[in-house]
Amino acid sequence: MEVPQPQSTEGGSADVRSRGRLVRSPDVTDRKLLTYLGTAMIASGQPVHEVEEQLRRVSARLGHPDAQVAATPTGLTLNLGSGEPASFESINGPLRLDQSAMVSDIRLGLLTGGLDPEEALTRLSGLRSLPSRYPGWAMHLGFLAVAFGIAMILQPGWPNLLVAAAGSVVVLGMSRLAARAQLLATLLPTVAAFAVALMVFSAADAGLIEGPLRTLLPPLAVLLPGALMVTGMSELAAGAMVAGSSRLIFGVVQLLLFTLGVLAAAKVLPVEATQLGNIRVDELGWWAAPTGLVVISVGLCLLESAPFRQLPWIGVVLLLAFAAQSVGQLLGGTAVGSFLGALAASLGASLVEAVRPQLPRLVVFLPAFWLLVPGSLGLLSVTQLGINPSEAVSTVVQVVAVICAIALGLMFGSAIARSTGRLIRRFRRRRTVPH
Repeated sequence: MEVPQPQSTEGGSADVRSRGRLVRSPDVTDRKLLTYLGTAMIASGQPVHEVEEQLRRVSARLGHPDAQVAATPTGLTLNLGSGEPASFESINGPLRLDQSAMVSDIRLGLLTGGLDPEEALTRLSGLRSLPSRYPGWAMHLGFLAVAFGIAMILQPGWPNLLVAAAGSVVVLGMSRLAARAQLLATLLPTVAAFAVALMVFSAADAGLIEGPLRTLLPPLAVLLPGALMVTGMSELAAGAMVAGSSRLIFGVVQLLLFTLGVLAAAKVLPVEATQLGNIRVDELGWWAAPTGLVVISVGLCLLESAPFRQLPWIGVVLLLAFAAQSVGQLLGGTAVGSFLGALAASLGASLVEAVRPQLPRLVVFLPAFWLLVPGSLGLLSVTQLGINPSEAVSTVVQVVAVICAIALGLMFGSAIARSTGRLIRRFRRRRTVPH
């Protein structure tokens, strides 16, 4: 994130001059450190209520137990006590998984006293400029691998996989262009969905593939706002009304933009309504899903610059989430599967963090969002809603039920993990106390 200009201060927090040079007071340095840390945590994908809670703990550790924090998805405001000067820092885009791991390491270092605040501030200031451990072509290959792996789970047929891979190349190229052109960045959801849908529907019209609607989801899955909407729902449930509402509204608008592109492509060709059903092709057999999980894990490491030594742990959480989701779908349908999948992912990530403290829970948990694909389900349902308005009620209820189920699964998993962690720490303290 960019280094902000120094804020004007008053009272005991003011900067002072010593021999003609400006000396920054400890309070100003701590406030700057905390705002940098908080915005980095938000950019890592954490819900704002967790960011506020953890930031208050760090602030108390630094000697400011009365700090006030107000976090939103786009920025953070903080002061060290009622009536004290406040600082604001805006979010400058999301962080990669390796950067998120560094943020978690800095936070833990401040909590345990193992990291000096000045060193922590220096590391946070250079976080955005941290280069990726893999070259650009490897990150592009990771993008394609993630889309291909999701296709092996959603629509495991060889023709469908090839078409989905071609669509992911198109989306990758548009994403690269959107990074340089603001207009394309704004229209990217609609333009990407239109281009991929046109390619997929053309292949279906030529008789090359079946189930085109599920085939076009994997290339778009990385761009879909599924994680955003689930995070917003969990924030609403936790009482963070402003952050939760804004995330949900933004996610719904993004889904509508994707849907507009798909519907426009369906009108251009045109495509018959019978081809736009939720049809799943299963030509590859049982091995497609496990292979897809491995491909997704490798692709995530390349795309998010995560070290390959974390690959087994990311794969374990993905496997737990997929197994729980599959069992839940067999027992009680999509909503139950989504709840159990999110619960397993949350608990699995907490277990990994307990076994490997240097591996942050968030890093191994976030990839599970793409596996649960709530955004893909939302796009599928909203597209069917545009084609067949008579099923509006059932479609909307299904999407809302899945998003709520995932959010509840995350909340239950986090609550169970925190309670278990407190019990373990209490047990360890009792064992260390001499009789």
